[in-house]
Amino acid sequence: MKNIYKPIEATIEDIIVETPTIKTFVLKTSESFEFKTGQFVELTLPGIGEAPFTPSSDPNVKEKLDVTMMNAGRVTSLLHNIPKNTSLGIRGPYGKGYPLEQFEGKDVLIVGGGVGLAPLRSLILALFARIDKYNKVVLRYGARTPEDLLYKELIPRWSRKKKVDVFTTVDVGDSSWKGNVGLVTTILKDLPVDLKKAISVVCGPPIMMKFVTLKLLDLGFSPKDIYLSMEKNMSCGLGKCGHCRIGSYYVCRDGPVFTYDILKDIPDIWE
Repeated sequence: MKNIYKPIEATIEDIIVETPTIKTFVLKTSESFEFKTGQFVELTLPGIGEAPFTPSSDPNVKEKLDVTMMNAGRVTSLLHNIPKNTSLGIRGPYGKGYPLEQFEGKDVLIVGGGVGLAPLRSLILALFARIDKYNKVVLRYGARTPEDLLYKELIPRWSRKKKVDVFTTVDVGDSSWKGNVGLVTTILKDLPVDLKKAISVVCGPPIMMKFVTLKLLDLGFSPKDIYLSMEKNMSCGLGKCGHCRIGSYYVCRDGPVFTYDILKDIPDIWE
């Protein structure tokens, strides 16, 4: 029987600098590791601590795992300063992912903000692997500045795929930026989706998720068709410590993927 508390060993095979504060760690696992897109793992620095992350890699790949993380806390700061070939532990996967079977035959609108595109990358790759199952994939992504955009080389490739529509924006442009300037909500207009057969997926900073959700409701999306990745302080990953509680739900156990209709009547879900 699998010990749910015991990490498996993984080695950092590569480190990709995405932005001044965000890196992607390519991890080679000591054994086959499976997860569903949207689920999360606990990444362990032996003898120091662990932190939760949603993988950013293709769930169809079993021998490697990509984790894109921002330098934002004690463990992430330490991780940002360790070299390749360092051994780590991976515990999980935990939680519930995206119900891809319910997305089939629909327009899938994905809205990401900042580092929120990291967990969405796994979803995007999973959709691309079976793109004929979906009507189209529409990505709308925003970051603070051009320098803060994730996956700068990947996004143009994604936009050239069939049945895929991509548009990006930044809050503040610079002399090199030729695209849209404005919050991500400013590019949620004239969307190439059929609301009668569309779902939306949102991930990003809480304030961004709040206003994107309100915008989607205003556009006509039903609360049951808005999927939110509610990543919070998922310390234990097992619904025991209570740090990630939202109302009567535990994000680590009942999420991190929720539909808005489940959460909409709970106070302060964006805090």
